[in-house]
Amino acid sequence: MFLKGLAAPSRSTVARRIAALHPVDVTRRREGADAARPLQAAGGSPPTVNRPLDQVQIDHTVIDLIVVDEHDRQPVGRPYLTVAIDAFSRCVVGMVLTLELPSAVSVGLCLAHACCDKRPWLERLGIEANWPMSGKPEQLYVDNAAEFKSEALKRGCEQHAIRLAYRPPGRPHYGGIVERVIGTAMTMVHELPGTTFSNTAQRGTYNAEKMASLTLREVERWLILAVAGYHGSVHSSLHQTPAARWAEGIAASPTSPSVAANPTAFLVDFLPVIRRTLSRTGFVIDHVHYFANALKPWIARRKKLGKFVIRRDPRDISRVWVLDPEGHHYIEVPYRILSHPAVTLWEHRQALERLRRDGRACVDELDLFRMISLRREIAQSARKTTRKTRRENEHRGHLAAAETLPTVPEPPESPGANTDASRPDVVPFEEIEEW
Repeated sequence: MFLKGLAAPSRSTVARRIAALHPVDVTRRREGADAARPLQAAGGSPPTVNRPLDQVQIDHTVIDLIVVDEHDRQPVGRPYLTVAIDAFSRCVVGMVLTLELPSAVSVGLCLAHACCDKRPWLERLGIEANWPMSGKPEQLYVDNAAEFKSEALKRGCEQHAIRLAYRPPGRPHYGGIVERVIGTAMTMVHELPGTTFSNTAQRGTYNAEKMASLTLREVERWLILAVAGYHGSVHSSLHQTPAARWAEGIAASPTSPSVAANPTAFLVDFLPVIRRTLSRTGFVIDHVHYFANALKPWIARRKKLGKFVIRRDPRDISRVWVLDPEGHHYIEVPYRILSHPAVTLWEHRQALERLRRDGRACVDELDLFRMISLRREIAQSARKTTRKTRRENEHRGHLAAAETLPTVPEPPESPGANTDASRPDVVPFEEIEEW
């Protein structure tokens, strides 16, 4: 300004120009978009709900707590929590706790938990708690994460007449109900031994790994009791307890909640989708062969049928579920070689990667399972040495009860409507995973 011969502005001119700056633009440039968001208008309101299960919100979080393994009580890391909240009553209708990253399977498990009667699950865990909140939601309200846009979730919601809706981008307050409940849960978790707190300032000199003492199942039991306590406490927005709000809404509703009769069949509808053609020996998925006598009627006309829709549970790939050509029901198909052990998809991929590193251009199924068995033996002998190995053991802990596969039923002669009751018998839900 001095070099150009311009007069310096007066103090009042500078003050007037500063006052004219938009506070949102200034904060965004100085501190970023997140800091500027509270200064912006909300830009609308979330959809209104009038009764229970009109809208259910689902979200994930990593828990501020380090858990230990079942055998040696050594730290294995922080688990992930997926919760489903009824927007009308603020009740927790579904919950999943796992060491796996959030995925379409996490969403499916949480939905299955929300839609099924929880009494058998609570009895298996030996917990006396009242948790009557169950039923299929009219609308599933989620954010724009990849696991909520999977084909598995979209097909499952369409199959069960659940409307899938997404929050508008840049409007985090639309999912405020589930996020507030998660925030409340994390505050309570900070009282447990092994908590990592929300940040380093809160944690200070606290050694979370040294103080960790709860297993994944113990944290799950603690969360169940915490949910029961939350349902019975007065909610600041409702001015009544969530349980009372739920009971009032159910009493005023013209129909009762639709509860899934077969938890396993319901879960299958939300498992990841694979498409494969049928051969004379069944299906081949990632170098693993699957076959059942129920496939025989389709083998002769397999070329006309094209690719089949197949569902696979990544936590146990010892069986898959194949949708019949008419699209009415699923057939359970196990390994063609039943002596193979039940394994996770993670174990399978690790073994496959190791074989390829060893120069195996063509992977043989028997070599693949030999590598899996070898890796398990090494992991078992070295279980106490590293956190990574302990976490691997925890990942496949639910497979112990799945070593013996049930007999696969033949498909019905005249398929009926696609409902839980028309599905073939499948293994009990608890044999897929103990919640």
